[in-house]
Amino acid sequence: MAKVAFLGMGVMGYPMAGHLKARGHEVTVYNRTTAKAEAWAKGHGGAFAETPRAAALNCAFVMACVGNDDDLRSVVYGADGALAGMDEGAIFVDHTTASATVAREIAEKAAEQGIGFVDAPVSGGQAGAENGQLAVMCGGAQAHFDAAEPVIDAYAKACIRFGDAGAGQLTKMANQICIAGIVQGISEALHFATKAGLDAKQVAALVAQGAGGSWQLANRAETMVDGKFDFGFAVDWMRKDLGISIETARQVGVSLPVAALVDQFYADVQQLGGGRWDTSSLIQRLRVLSGERL
Repeated sequence: MAKVAFLGMGVMGYPMAGHLKARGHEVTVYNRTTAKAEAWAKGHGGAFAETPRAAALNCAFVMACVGNDDDLRSVVYGADGALAGMDEGAIFVDHTTASATVAREIAEKAAEQGIGFVDAPVSGGQAGAENGQLAVMCGGAQAHFDAAEPVIDAYAKACIRFGDAGAGQLTKMANQICIAGIVQGISEALHFATKAGLDAKQVAALVAQGAGGSWQLANRAETMVDGKFDFGFAVDWMRKDLGISIETARQVGVSLPVAALVDQFYADVQQLGGGRWDTSSLIQRLRVLSGERL
């Protein structure tokens, strides 16, 4: 078992760190709001630190799951950053959904200190984190991935390396592009079924068994019909992810017309006050357009 630090006690990081502790690793956590890290340590029997550097001291692995590129840089760099506390030969594993640019940047900075780096964004949402059933998309040197994969396994149902640093983030972008189109399609289908006089839940249950099936349909259709969105992956975060995807596509000369359109639909949901709603709330926009009161 390894000595591990986990930076970021959000809805994902909190249970992910718990799985590491349950697997037998020695875990120290850090969070910008220290009270959350202290609560985790009390609940799981681990330790907490008041800075990323202190959390990372003497650790073989440092995991992070924070908000965006800037949040990531804030826990990695500087006198109190994780790199300042890590030993040569240790490995930094970043589970944040961020840009491929920041992944390559940190990999380069880490290498200057003899520290390994794996960008490893995840898919599966809060439920996947709580149940230890995340899909983990990795980039980095093969040796660093091989060393980190058994530790990541504590909360993963699948963990695959796709290439060098940044490849994990690029794969996560593809994941988010898929989700955007799928959720919009489901929203339109369920709204159509309702307006046509069908039982939308019954329609969803049948469609889920055929070629139109998806994780989103199986897990979100009923709550979409019921108008319940106070859970799951927030619209604000999805817009952050789609923004990264669209900008990266522009850089590599790829057109993402559907993703760009759905991103604007999510902007409409934000205007409805749904920034913290689950991403399946796209259906609310259609309801408003058809004259319904929310």
